[in-house]
Amino acid sequence: MLLMYTLKKSLGQHFLKDESICQRIVQSLEEYPFEKLLEVGPGGGALTKYLVRLPGIDFRCVELDDEKVAWLLKNYPALEGKIIHKSVLDIDPPFEGTFTVVGNFPYNISTEILFKVQEWRAQIGSMVGMFQKEVAQRVAAREGNKVYGVTSVLMQAYFKVDYLFEVDEEAFNPPPKVKSAVIRMTPLKEPVNIRSDKHLSLLVKTAFNQRRKTLRNAVKGLFEPDKLQDGIFNKRAEQLSVADFAALTFTMR
Repeated sequence: MLLMYTLKKSLGQHFLKDESICQRIVQSLEEYPFEKLLEVGPGGGALTKYLVRLPGIDFRCVELDDEKVAWLLKNYPALEGKIIHKSVLDIDPPFEGTFTVVGNFPYNISTEILFKVQEWRAQIGSMVGMFQKEVAQRVAAREGNKVYGVTSVLMQAYFKVDYLFEVDEEAFNPPPKVKSAVIRMTPLKEPVNIRSDKHLSLLVKTAFNQRRKTLRNAVKGLFEPDKLQDGIFNKRAEQLSVADFAALTFTMR
């Protein structure tokens, strides 16, 4: 008899139950070979049971919920010593060297998880993650798309983003009120050239904070008046490519 567990809305828990989706995520993961793997939020172990069987892989998972940790150890004894009992947002990189990240991410902190992966990018081989569909679309959106925004630019400046597939609500227990989608992020072999992470972040957040205005009006405090005469400032934030934003960081005050 399996030890039962409860679902906690406060932790954004929606557990995968569709085996074909789990297998598809693992297949997507294996398209980019890896030796070290971190699963974020294993929950009820739907993905974990496939991941712990992968041959020759140094596997760890990070889980905040006490009850899920106890349940996982009871049902998957191979996880002994492999569970980091914390929030992923509070941990340092769990491995030396390059590692891969996978997860059906808790939707209430999924954007924060993206920025955690960005913070670790020097060590990331790839990331395959399940997100709320709107978040996944935003990460993958290109300029000119109405959902293109801060997250799009700040992820694509460092990663190639592939929108892999969508997942129906019924694949989860309990079914979320939104559709989901799986994306893959792999570090760019040649990242865009920027003045600094800080300059890019400030520029992009300021530009999209008033996305209906022309760039000239939205970011005028960040540039000397003569720089604002450039024709690119006639555009709105959503019309600029990642490379455009990167280039502008070098002319900021």
